[in-house]
Amino acid sequence: MKNKRNREMPEIAPRISVDPGVRFGKPVITGTRVAIDTILGHLAAGDSIETLMAEYEITREDILAVLRYAAQVVSDEEVRAAP
Repeated sequence: MKNKRNREMPEIAPRISVDPGVRFGKPVITGTRVAIDTILGHLAAGDSIETLMAEYEITREDILAVLRYAAQVVSDEEVRAAP
């Protein structure tokens, strides 16, 4: 599933990129078209890292980068309780 394009996608975090021409601008694993939310959804459903590595042709380091990115996004999020 490696990205066949020869242009650089701007990284917004280590191993995480955004390009309006790839997956509608959703964050993806750099050099692929694999969206961050796809990997998170599979992990939340109980899929193993090994399964995701084989299915999407990504590395353990890619998956760990997804988790670091998600943790950072959540830590920066401000949630307000409804009245």
